[in-house]
Amino acid sequence: SQYSAVDTNPLSVYIMQPIWNKIIKIVPLWIAPNLLTFSGFVMILFNYFLISFYDWDYTASGTSPGLVPTWVWLFSAFTTFCAYALDSIDGKHARRTQSSTPLGELFDHGLDSWATSIFVLSFFSVCSRDNGKTGVSVYTMYIYLSIVLFNFMCSHWEKYNTGVLFLPWGYDISQVVLIAAYLLTGTVGVEVWQKPLLFGYYITDVLVILLIGFSLFLSFPQTLYNIHRAHLKKTLKNDSLYEGLLPLVSPLLLFILLTVWVVLSPSNILAKQPRLFLWMVGVAFSNVICKVIICQMSSTRPELFHWFLFPLALVVYAAVSGLLGSMEEVVLGVFTTLVTAAHVHYGVCVGRQLSEHLNIYIFSLKKRVQE
Repeated sequence: SQYSAVDTNPLSVYIMQPIWNKIIKIVPLWIAPNLLTFSGFVMILFNYFLISFYDWDYTASGTSPGLVPTWVWLFSAFTTFCAYALDSIDGKHARRTQSSTPLGELFDHGLDSWATSIFVLSFFSVCSRDNGKTGVSVYTMYIYLSIVLFNFMCSHWEKYNTGVLFLPWGYDISQVVLIAAYLLTGTVGVEVWQKPLLFGYYITDVLVILLIGFSLFLSFPQTLYNIHRAHLKKTLKNDSLYEGLLPLVSPLLLFILLTVWVVLSPSNILAKQPRLFLWMVGVAFSNVICKVIICQMSSTRPELFHWFLFPLALVVYAAVSGLLGSMEEVVLGVFTTLVTAAHVHYGVCVGRQLSEHLNIYIFSLKKRVQE
């Protein structure tokens, strides 16, 4: 199906697009658009591991403010901007080089579905976890991440039903806020997050309130409205309500299983290993949503239960029932490693199949020689 996206965000239309149109002129024409997409993702990943190195358990900013060097925050601002720029120009560059393909669309959205959680997990290091005085609790982090992923899912669920991707306003705003937050932290220091801003509220409180407000009162109603409008115009992709709601089943079950584990964990797994657990949440979500993106692009029906829900249900049952005992953290570590490996393997396989099917290279504009 032909890719169509609509962007109505004034920040994007009036401020960012003119910047991207200038930047795109520097990019050499021989560079493949997927290389831009991938470079941005690698930068986000590298930045995430760099922050993890200094702040594995999300306590650095709260307990010993100088623990993460200033240059790391400034580097974070730089990589976030670069990734944002690359993600914004890859499509333009594809049109410039006349190399727009379904593989490029899938590559872009698939990596975005993973990058979304990594952005959030990196940001948590800025505000640090609750230490009794400042910071946010690990449960707030989990809810925060879930809301961001819910927003991402909504825009792709909407595209599954309407055939049009309405780019959520939250995207550009969140990127600019992230860059500003890193710059602020780098220049003023993490202390800025630990002093009340207004009426005893901290900046983090304000951001959480804004995020929840944005999601529940702007993004989600907009999604429902767009689907409703398509229904009235008779342009919906799916005739039945069952088919329209089908892509939501697996993500919802995923969220329920993870929440059961968080709430009922005997060893309080989220508090013990927030970084591992939240990383696993992001990877699992990305894998589930990639299937939806593929179904939406190929106009096929997603399966009711994503395969990943079965091993997850087993692990959650073993953990919550106390079967794992003191092994819960170890099992989480092994499970997270396997899920990440499975997701990378899945991405590589899909990329290979599509590049062979479309007779193109993923990272080069050269044409494949027909066998």
